Amino acid sequence: MIKSVFIKYILAFLAIITISFTILATVITSAIVQNSIEAKGISMANAANVAKMNIEANFNGSSLKSFGEFIDSVKSSLTKELSAYTALTEDSLILIADLDGNILVSNPLPSGYLEKDFISGEIMRNILNENEIGLQTLDGVFSERHFIFPMLLKSKTGEVYGVLFFCSVSAMENSFFMNQMINTIILSCLWVLAATMVIVYFITEKIISPVREMSKAAKSFALGRFDVRVSVKGGRDEISELASALNGMAASLAVNEEMQRTFLANVSHDLRTPMTSIHGFVNSILDGTIPPDKHEDYLKIVSAETSRLSKLVSSLFDITRIQAGERKFSKTNFDICETARNAVIFLEQKIEAKHLELEFSCDEDNMYVSADSVAIRQILDNLLENAIKFTPEKGLIKINISEKDKEKKIHVSVYNTGTGIPAEDIPFVFGRFYKSDRSRGLDKTGAGLGLFIVKTIIEAHGEKIWAASEYEKYCEFIFTLPKTKIS
Repeated sequence: MIKSVFIKYILAFLAIITISFTILATVITSAIVQNSIEAKGISMANAANVAKMNIEANFNGSSLKSFGEFIDSVKSSLTKELSAYTALTEDSLILIADLDGNILVSNPLPSGYLEKDFISGEIMRNILNENEIGLQTLDGVFSERHFIFPMLLKSKTGEVYGVLFFCSVSAMENSFFMNQMINTIILSCLWVLAATMVIVYFITEKIISPVREMSKAAKSFALGRFDVRVSVKGGRDEISELASALNGMAASLAVNEEMQRTFLANVSHDLRTPMTSIHGFVNSILDGTIPPDKHEDYLKIVSAETSRLSKLVSSLFDITRIQAGERKFSKTNFDICETARNAVIFLEQKIEAKHLELEFSCDEDNMYVSADSVAIRQILDNLLENAIKFTPEKGLIKINISEKDKEKKIHVSVYNTGTGIPAEDIPFVFGRFYKSDRSRGLDKTGAGLGLFIVKTIIEAHGEKIWAASEYEKYCEFIFTLPKTKIS
């Protein structure tokens, strides 16, 4: 069983090329042979016609009444004439017979060449009826089949008195030359086949070699080694594009693995920190380390840490439901401007606590979209909370809702000043394990799940979301929703 793709390609190309050249050689050879046969036929007809006219002229000009007597009287000179006529055509001979089929004369032939000295009556009748007789032995006259070209010998009055048989062993004109030509064509095909196979070998090797390299790289990826790269060669062909795609996949997997590690570290930190605080405060209250008059303050801290744990677990549960397809989205027509205003009111205290400036703008007072209103509110809450979290004191937050008539879409934008997102992180900002503030200087809460949930919800609606940012200046998230009529 052949397993190597390389061997399969070589054998396939060999079969295709061999069949193609065989067909080509057969067609060319057949055309040459056919042309040669036609040429031989014309040559035989011309020579036979010349011989016929000379014999008829000599007989009709003689005083002899019997054709047999005429042949006997000129047999010696006629034999030489017939040799001259057959010299015009390769491998040919001439027989002259009377109407009874008796062979009267021929050009000089080797001893025993003629098996019989007469031609059967059936053949003679066919000839007199001007039927073609083609390739045959003249009913045993020849030991091998000959191409027969008969010519009727006629008197001035049109009376037939004999038959001239122009015969040839070979069907082709100049058979030696034709055989040489055919051999040359076959040999040329074999040389071209050999040269083609060498070229095919290098072309196939060029195709298969990077495939082997990609196969090794894929096996390395399966073992978790994402630093392996495939060399990209050949410009912009399909193989090089595949190699580039495989390298891009490896880079994404490497980043994803790094994010996963970061995610696990963040989740571990976010779970361990509040649990440690809760455990310490509760034990301190129970063993009396914290005096009763301070219990309420510390219980408030415990409550806040519990809320953090609850929110983290809720986010993890939400991701699980989304990935399992258990969370269904019910689309309705609602006012996106009103939903955004409610989201701002809900977070008003956090905005005022940091003395942030807020700009809110809509193309119209009421703009209706078709989507799951609860899910879109979740997106707005998430984006606004991120904007508040990463905007410095007295910074600026902008919410803009605009209509794109050409797209028939509503664009919702949440903009904030601040550190922004590094350019190299933009392609990964919606990743499941992405966390922009890796130093945890600003983002002391959360595990980097919010934007992944946001993107998943938007894509479930068949819409798009993207980020724009200039590091150390601003960050902006824009998503689209389908425009609809008033509900």
